[in-house]
Amino acid sequence: MNNLLQLKGNFEQKSRPNTPVLYNLPTAKSVSVSKLQELQKNLIELKEYWFNQSLLPGALIAVHYIKIAAKSNRLKILLGMGSTKTNNSVVGAKFSDDDSPKHIITHYVSHKILDESIEQLSIAIEVLNHQFNGEINDETIEKINKNELIIKSQKIAKTNFVKLVVDAYYVEKFDISIDDVTLTNDAIITLYKTDVKTIELLEKIGIQILSTRIMDETTILLRPDELEILKTKAPFLIAMAVSDLSEITKDDFESISDGVLNIPSPKNEPTIGVIDTLFDENVYFSEWVEYTNMLSSEITTSTDDKEHGTAVSSIIVDGPTFNPDLDDGCGRFKVRHFGVANGKSFNSFTILRNISEIVAQNRDIKVWNLSLGSKLDIRPNFISPEAAILDKIQFDNDVIFVIAGTNLSRGENKTRSIGAPADSINSIVVNAVDTYNRPASYSRKGPVLSFYIKPDISYYGGDNTRKMRVCTPTGEAFVQGTSFAAPWISRKMSYLIDILGMGREVAKALLIHSATGWDKEQSELMTFIGHGVVPIKIEDIVHSSDDEIQFILQGVSELYNTYNYKIPVPAVTEEYPYVAKATLCYFPASSRNQGVDYTNTELDIRFGRLKNNSIVPIDNNNQAEPLSYVLEKDARKLFRKWDNVKHIRRIFTGKNQALKAYDNPLWGISLETKERLQKPFGKDLKFGIVITLKEINRINRIDEFIHNANLKGWLVNQIDVDSRVEIFNKAEEEIEFE
Repeated sequence: MNNLLQLKGNFEQKSRPNTPVLYNLPTAKSVSVSKLQELQKNLIELKEYWFNQSLLPGALIAVHYIKIAAKSNRLKILLGMGSTKTNNSVVGAKFSDDDSPKHIITHYVSHKILDESIEQLSIAIEVLNHQFNGEINDETIEKINKNELIIKSQKIAKTNFVKLVVDAYYVEKFDISIDDVTLTNDAIITLYKTDVKTIELLEKIGIQILSTRIMDETTILLRPDELEILKTKAPFLIAMAVSDLSEITKDDFESISDGVLNIPSPKNEPTIGVIDTLFDENVYFSEWVEYTNMLSSEITTSTDDKEHGTAVSSIIVDGPTFNPDLDDGCGRFKVRHFGVANGKSFNSFTILRNISEIVAQNRDIKVWNLSLGSKLDIRPNFISPEAAILDKIQFDNDVIFVIAGTNLSRGENKTRSIGAPADSINSIVVNAVDTYNRPASYSRKGPVLSFYIKPDISYYGGDNTRKMRVCTPTGEAFVQGTSFAAPWISRKMSYLIDILGMGREVAKALLIHSATGWDKEQSELMTFIGHGVVPIKIEDIVHSSDDEIQFILQGVSELYNTYNYKIPVPAVTEEYPYVAKATLCYFPASSRNQGVDYTNTELDIRFGRLKNNSIVPIDNNNQAEPLSYVLEKDARKLFRKWDNVKHIRRIFTGKNQALKAYDNPLWGISLETKERLQKPFGKDLKFGIVITLKEINRINRIDEFIHNANLKGWLVNQIDVDSRVEIFNKAEEEIEFE
């Protein structure tokens, strides 16, 4: 087997070309004066509605688009004014319930901006009627852009007229967004962000809450009676609502028996954080667990409340001892266990506060296992509060959460979506498979927000034919559930990060990459198992077969284009006898109040041969081509636009032909950074990439690759597990000074 290679070198950085953008309608499309009049009528009615309510000084306007709208197809003039960019007023986004989903994006604007938009439409209507016979098409706009036609109006600039017409084409209507919220328990409510503080808004409608029930500037905890007041007096304020009390998804525990195991005392092993139900300090491995009970002392607990958490920690500490067929070669791990829930349900609002506090006070821990999950399905149009706080923690801190994909209830047969917090985008979400690598019978499915691939990966969590052995407060138990798949992935993540010294971006990319194959991905299967099943042995993750060259890259996106055109893939008689695949991971900032447009930053990856100093991508990604046009829904489906995990591959069929080598004998990789919002959240964003080249003739060319890489200025490190473990042990030794 070949060692995994680490290539260290510089990525070049380049700003985005400052080329003027000429707006136009799609080919053969037009806009009529009746369309402008209808939109103007919408805005006039909304102006009257918001003028007659005194709760807000501005107006919440829901823009219904005709499709899933790329940023370039969204409002440029309407609902904006002067230097006030329309994009800055976005406070929410969701998809319609149609068979073909469409964007509905909510803006909060001043009455002055609303008046300005109505006036701009009046001017455009006048121009269309007097100069273009009530209708304008793409060919006419092209002439205007080329100054072959002059707009005969002193009231509107040529560019603004064109932008307004294009705005009108992509907008179906303007409206108010009101969702019918039906919740019987305490609810976590997120209000649209306005220029009035949340507490002031609530006081205006007769709701008084303590600061302890405020999560952030727009998210609050309301009692059922308070929610009814809000729905009656100001339903338009509600952006998102979820139940605060979540019933924990049940894992299968059975065949409990007594058994005695021994374990040596811990030494310098890495520590993994566990946030779960309570832990029993009388089990045989308790010396390996540092335990903190986060529940109130007033809450009565029983042995049952310690069953789940104890079982999860037993796998992390000593799983291979009682599951030898799953011996991953990672050794044992210490655990810092925080009990935040009993065995039946959990209060989301309280747990969210606990998790933030726990991570802040335990900054030495890089990997956190969270095997708690809600019985309720995730919502189609927004991320759960639990997932959002986990994503924020991972953006702000150098940590990663490994989360169980949640289970169906016992006896439940219908297919259901995963439950919170398995909709966390930055976390590694783990579903379970049986011994034949098929989705476990209790599996729930993704995707998240109809697009993001969740779960990320799958692993063995026990099944009806072969359950997993764990340690519980009453002895040995045989279990099944995603809760018991996740800890094995936590072990591997900690090994890669804490022992082998990888950054979390590379470690996450490597785990996901190890689960992928060379066949064509099956989209329906991916909704259950993600990118695939991770190998059992850690050596199979950090090694590749003799006919493969596998290497990792890491870097930082500083400007629009981050690239390196010096990857020396060995050529044979002016051909490249390889298929290739690559996996990119990064941890972006996200905005829950943006709804379905959740992640703030997109890194678009292109990897392949160089031709005329530009990349020929292995996946035919043409988003960056000057003359290409890719629909937003296709960019998301084909090239994973806005997803923070991207896997691309050239399928290996066994009959692949070698690729032609162009004049430039090198390969290149490029990451283009795109921002959803005005603030550059992608500035200095770290990324990790794993690339595998598979030689189609089964020849080992790794030595030639290493030689060529050194000549091109790369520092090539071979990930030798034995030497890395020795370095880790030396670094963790306690030195006694005489």
